[in-house]
Amino acid sequence: MDGREAFTAPGRFWRGNIHTHSDRSDGALPPGEVCGHYRAMGYDFLCLSDHFLPAYDFPITDTNAFRGDDFTTILGAEIHAPKNSQGEIWHVLACGLPADFDPPFPDEQMESLAARARDAGAFVGIAHPQWSSLTIEDGRALAGSADAVEIWNTGCALETARGDGTALFDQLLNEGHRHLTGYATDDAHLKIPDSGGGWMMVKSESNKPAALLEAMKAGRYYSSQGPAIKSIDQDGESLRVHCSEARTITIVGRGSRAETAFSEAGSLTRAELSLKRFAGDWCRLVIADGDGRLAWSNPIFPAGSSAAGD
Repeated sequence: MDGREAFTAPGRFWRGNIHTHSDRSDGALPPGEVCGHYRAMGYDFLCLSDHFLPAYDFPITDTNAFRGDDFTTILGAEIHAPKNSQGEIWHVLACGLPADFDPPFPDEQMESLAARARDAGAFVGIAHPQWSSLTIEDGRALAGSADAVEIWNTGCALETARGDGTALFDQLLNEGHRHLTGYATDDAHLKIPDSGGGWMMVKSESNKPAALLEAMKAGRYYSSQGPAIKSIDQDGESLRVHCSEARTITIVGRGSRAETAFSEAGSLTRAELSLKRFAGDWCRLVIADGDGRLAWSNPIFPAGSSAAGD
């Protein structure tokens, strides 16, 4: 897996949100209204991830009836088990669960539950790590069962100013968990204006649940709050980037390593950035537009790196 592969793979990009709630758990609106809301905003797909808890009768919300030619849904849930480093229940996203997925067994820990979700075909994400104050030890505990880390959560940003999850993501990359990718989402409950603030752009040949899930698991996506990444490719020791208008185009890596192109006018659409400081390691592309909205690539492994570091 390399973040550049999303731009060379066949197909097109589809916009989706995979962490959202309805009134089947603690959301404000019925499932059909939530799906209609995202469809009206121009999204291509949605996963309703209601809380998989006994208080809500362990829902895997059925959204099949809300699919159409221009919009699809993926079944899933936000799964929970005891307990993280803060003594609280884990929150883990499982996008792509079968409708008959079994609830947690008595005394089942999250490491086991997340692995069961992954083995059942789900794209498994470590949800809102900053909101949960997750430590690197928490990340290590789930890294083997997870596909990704939630690097942006709109609801957490609005409600607690803890929407960013890149710190844990980068620490896990530093430790060699290079199968992990990073996704943005809303975690919308629609009690406040918490929708449309962060999404995935998934590269697939069709907007069908199985194809989207396969692409997500393969890391063929990028995430955004607004900016579009049009291409990423390598030319010798440089990374060439083409994007929508931006104020900064940056690659970040281990420690304080970074290379940045800057435009005070916010008119950058192309940049060529040196990869010399990242050779044999990892880096990520981060784009910021003139309004401060970000887009993130998945990890890139320049020459000499291994994407199979676990």
